[in-house]
Amino acid sequence: MASLQERNGSWRVLFCYHGKLHSFTLGKVEKDEAENKAQQIEYLLMRLKQKLLVLPDGIDIVTFVEHDGKPPDLGPTLPDAPRQTVTVGHLRDRYLATYANGTIEASSLDTCKLHLAHFCRTFGDAFPLTELSLVKLQDYVNVRAKAKIAPATIRKEIATLRAAWNWGGAMDLTTGNFPSKGLRYPKAEEKPPFMTMAEIERQVLAGGDADSLWECLYLTAAEVTELLAHVQKKATHPWIYPLFCFAAHTGARRSELMRALVADVDLAGSFVIVREKKRNRSQRTTRRVPLTPFLRDVLKDWLTVHPGGSALFCHTGEVMRSKKRSRTTGHQSGKLRTTSLQGRLASVTKRQQPDLSALTRTEVHDHFKRVLAGTPWEVIHGLHTLRHSFISACASKGVDQRLIDEWVGHATEQQRKRYRHLYPGTQQEAIKSVFDAKSEPAKKK
Repeated sequence: MASLQERNGSWRVLFCYHGKLHSFTLGKVEKDEAENKAQQIEYLLMRLKQKLLVLPDGIDIVTFVEHDGKPPDLGPTLPDAPRQTVTVGHLRDRYLATYANGTIEASSLDTCKLHLAHFCRTFGDAFPLTELSLVKLQDYVNVRAKAKIAPATIRKEIATLRAAWNWGGAMDLTTGNFPSKGLRYPKAEEKPPFMTMAEIERQVLAGGDADSLWECLYLTAAEVTELLAHVQKKATHPWIYPLFCFAAHTGARRSELMRALVADVDLAGSFVIVREKKRNRSQRTTRRVPLTPFLRDVLKDWLTVHPGGSALFCHTGEVMRSKKRSRTTGHQSGKLRTTSLQGRLASVTKRQQPDLSALTRTEVHDHFKRVLAGTPWEVIHGLHTLRHSFISACASKGVDQRLIDEWVGHATEQQRKRYRHLYPGTQQEAIKSVFDAKSEPAKKK
């Protein structure tokens, strides 16, 4: 069962397989060609269901239907294949196919795809893994550094390839240790501490890089209160204000806000459960954050008008810039107008997909920008600034670091270091208390 979505002249196919919605882009093709492809996918899915076709090992369903049921050969599978036939492209495809099962977040999987694509473009898909050496990796680092790629990004790319290599060892695709010992990276700049609006404005006026400096912004408690008051007045949808408040008073990440469920809010116990994905790869973890009286009241009001469904933050009508509700075949202006093809897809997804009204990353970010546009707050890069602000507010009040770690899910000392500061005014008062007027040398008469 497949459906089509068209945006800016480019077509996209959506289909359900084993209760999960999948998609891939056809590109700018004729409408008839796109409809023929959708019908072909329906036929392949029917054949799979009837067990007249079998999904090959190591091939994901998107690759299978994208290639008309005849996916490209990923190369011989071990142990039958000679060692020299295992290539960088082979490792990439097998590794990504394994982790496409929901083991990691979709955004993290996209990052892995991007990193491994850089290696395949540099070395070539057919580059044998047996020839990967410290010299080859150092050449890669040098090329990326010459292209002005940030040292931190280069390290992450190498780390992705190392993770794929180590996974390949367990799958008998690679042998020995990953050859990165002795690798030399360009010297990276230490990330600056988080700063207030006033501090950043002074540094920008002094010639600092505005883009990188505004990434370090955190808001004082008073500024957060002022920001939320603005959002309450300007929000065009009921879910926007409570989502901002939730981020500002819990320090939750954007992806955690999108995963939040109504059942995660305990108003009687005055706490909320935050669903994590990054802390542990082998299992889904959660953390428990106490509700401030302000957030408790906001959520109580929101839940009285909540449109239904399990998602805590969800749509209540037409939402601009919604990828799920953009111009599609039989689906315009956020209002469903079904064809026979889409009618079947809708009936399946309604039964098998959790919440069609749940938010997407694009929708959250777009409405974040819309509600702050034309105001002093438009310099804020994203909801993550409210996470910085929450942690900074807790630190400024002397909250125990262990409690802050528990509430926001910090895992490394490097993360803690960037947040380990007080408000500038608090620091000034602290230093004054050390070198006060009484401690100065007496003036000569």
